[in-house]
Amino acid sequence: KYLICNNLIIWKVLALLDECNSNPLGLQPIDFIPAVPQRLTDERNDKEISVVIAASDERLGGAIAAMNSIYHNTKSNVVFYIVTLNDTVDHLRLWLSNTALKNLRYRILDFDPRVLEGKVQVDPQKADPLKPLTFARFYLPSLVPHAEKAIYVDDDVVVQDDILELYNTPLKPGHAAAFSDDCDSTTNKVAVRGAGNQYNYIGFLDYKKETIRKLAMKANTCSFNPGVFVANLTEWKLQNITKQLEKWMTLNVAEELYSRTLAGSITTPPLLIVFYKQHSSIDPMWNVRHLGSSAGKRYSPQFVKAAKLLHWNGHFKPWGRTASYAEVWEKWYVPDPTGKFSLIRRHSEAYEAK
Repeated sequence: KYLICNNLIIWKVLALLDECNSNPLGLQPIDFIPAVPQRLTDERNDKEISVVIAASDERLGGAIAAMNSIYHNTKSNVVFYIVTLNDTVDHLRLWLSNTALKNLRYRILDFDPRVLEGKVQVDPQKADPLKPLTFARFYLPSLVPHAEKAIYVDDDVVVQDDILELYNTPLKPGHAAAFSDDCDSTTNKVAVRGAGNQYNYIGFLDYKKETIRKLAMKANTCSFNPGVFVANLTEWKLQNITKQLEKWMTLNVAEELYSRTLAGSITTPPLLIVFYKQHSSIDPMWNVRHLGSSAGKRYSPQFVKAAKLLHWNGHFKPWGRTASYAEVWEKWYVPDPTGKFSLIRRHSEAYEAK
C-alpha cells in the first residue's frame, strides 16, 4: 500500500510538471476542476467538451452569463477554461463558488500579457487601452493542451441550445477551425464608413500595402466573425496556426497592414489572413450577432428566441444602459456576490438583477 501510494503521488507530480513544461505561454492553471456531485456526473454525458472564454474584470458579468447559459442548456460534460488576468482571479473564484454556479466544472488560467510584446501596436493617443485577453483565442492549444477539439466563445454571448450541437460541427479535412461567415443570411449587412464593408476583407485589411496584395486574397471575400468558433486543435498544432498568427501580428506592427477604418476587433485581420479559404462553417444560428451594434432592435422576437447563440458584438453590451434584448441576456446573469459588478440600466445608475 505504501509503495502504491508513493507511486501515485510521484505520477501526479510528474503529470503536473509535464503540463507546466508543455506550456510555452506560462499559462498556469490556478484552479483544478472541482469535484462534481455524483448525481450531476450521472446526469451529464461523459464526453468532455472544452469551452474557452476570456474573462476581464470590467466585463466579468458577461462571462458569467455566457457560462451559465451554456451549462443550463446541455447535459454534456462541459469544462470551462476561463482565461483571465491575475488581478481578476479572486473576484472570479468568489463569484463562481458562492452562487448557483458552484457546480460548474472549470479551470482558471492566468494569461501573461508579456506574450504579446512586439506583436501588438500600442497607440498612446487612443483612449481605448489594449485588451490583452482578446488575443487568448490565438493560443488555444496552450490553454487546453490535452484536448483534440475546443469551442471558443466571446464573453458577450448567451447560448439558448445544447452546446454539444456546436461542438459536433463537422470540419473539413485540413481545416483547423470553423467560423460563421459574415455574408450568411441571418446577419444584416452593416456598412462601415470609409473602406469597404464589415463583411468583406477590405474592411479589415489595407489593400494598398504590397504585403497584403502579394497574398492575392480577393478584397470582396466574405469575412467571418471570430467571436464564436470551433477548433480542431490537432490540426491547429500541425499547421502551427499560433505561430502564423503571431507572424502577421508582428508584421502589422512594422507595416500597419490592418485597415485604418478597421471594421471589427483587432484580432480579426490575422485570422482572416491565416484562414483565407481554409476554414469550415458553423450553422449561422450559432452566431446570431450584431445585437450590440446599435441600441435598436435588429431582429424580431421570434427570431431571437429561435437563435441558438446570441452575440452582442458591437458597442452596446447587454450589461450596459442601452443594449437591445438586454432582458433576454439578463435571464442568464447571476448577480455578483461581492457587489463589484452591477448592471447599468436606464432607471437607475446601478441596477442589480433580482
